[in-house]
Amino acid sequence: MTAIASRAQLRISFLRYALVTVPAILLLGTISGLLSNSGYENGWFAALDKPSFMPPGWAFPVAWTLLYIGLGLSLAMILHARGARGRALALALFFAQLALNYAWSPLFFAAHKVDLAFLVIVAMIVLAAATALLFRRIRPVAALLLLPYLAWLCFAAALNFEIGRLNPGAETLAPAGSSADIPL
Repeated sequence: MTAIASRAQLRISFLRYALVTVPAILLLGTISGLLSNSGYENGWFAALDKPSFMPPGWAFPVAWTLLYIGLGLSLAMILHARGARGRALALALFFAQLALNYAWSPLFFAAHKVDLAFLVIVAMIVLAAATALLFRRIRPVAALLLLPYLAWLCFAAALNFEIGRLNPGAETLAPAGSSADIPL
């Protein structure tokens, strides 16, 4: 029997991928942020001078949730495109940039490596742009879903750069409220 899958079967197949990729990407991103104590609750980060264009704290979890959903859907589209030319390289680049994404919060918020985190985010932008170009050849909508992510990465890189500029020696700053003094 040589039947071609119906549209409904193809949609169900895509949904199966998305039901794995979206929660997985969201979960791993959330874990990365939680383990590195990312955000305004981090004493070290709270003590830093911030650029004037820094969004309020609530904007980051909202933005990252939406961006991770887009990444998960984009990935599901490419995984669903079995047999597509260039798929293996596109997936390799996607996972490389995603690994850098998950490494950024621990570098910045936990290790306080502002300059190294900036280099990581620049590499992330390059890999995500290359991923989008390769995704476009396979599934144009998958590439479109990466555009808000790329825009946010550029914005985040600008924030990272400005925080580094405004806070030279930031990695040596102690978190607010902590002290090495012995109480008397």
